[in-house]
Amino acid sequence: MIPTADALSNGLIVSVQAPLGSPMRDPDVIASMAEASLRNGAVGVRLESPEHIGAVRRRCPEALIIGLWKCTFPDSSVYITPGWREIQEVWSAGADVIALDATERVRPGGQLLADLIQRARQELRAPLMADVDSVQNGLTAAALGCDWIGTTLYGYTETTSNRTPPGLELLPDLRRGLDPLVRLICEGGIASPGAARSALDAGADNVVVGTAITGIDLQVSAYCRGLIA
Repeated sequence: MIPTADALSNGLIVSVQAPLGSPMRDPDVIASMAEASLRNGAVGVRLESPEHIGAVRRRCPEALIIGLWKCTFPDSSVYITPGWREIQEVWSAGADVIALDATERVRPGGQLLADLIQRARQELRAPLMADVDSVQNGLTAAALGCDWIGTTLYGYTETTSNRTPPGLELLPDLRRGLDPLVRLICEGGIASPGAARSALDAGADNVVVGTAITGIDLQVSAYCRGLIA
């Protein structure tokens, strides 16, 4: 069950993920990091893959879980929960909210975003988080029925590749254009408590932080490169 808006207000959501090939990419390790995050004040966690979602659900049965599944296909650059199969698997694994790419890019197999959102709402009654890269894509996703809008893909799509996250500049316009009941999430590139505060001040309801908290592989690599420079 999703907590009330008051319980979520201004809260931190920790993205607990690990790259392919990392020893951190183990369900028990992911579940431990998720539990530690929740114990220390996070209002929820964002998890990748049905396996990790299931592991955290078993260990932290009351946790708010935003779930996704990164899958790549040769005919599309969309990889965050790109199709109906992935949506079903994420929901079946125990997610409370399903995160999916809601940019205007062509999806694998020509699946349409509007059809996927409608089907998820009608057949699964699943709350959806739209990962977007622009104000217009965020407003469109909300109009199609997404309950949460996140700036997750700002700087990571072909049309925003020259931009650097976090997408703070999107937040004021999104907040003005969205229904107050739609949660606005700032995700991507938040590297300090100060940056997280700036996101809330710019209009976000919640902030997702990943690499800066749980990204051991990338953090250690960055420190090592810095010591050599």
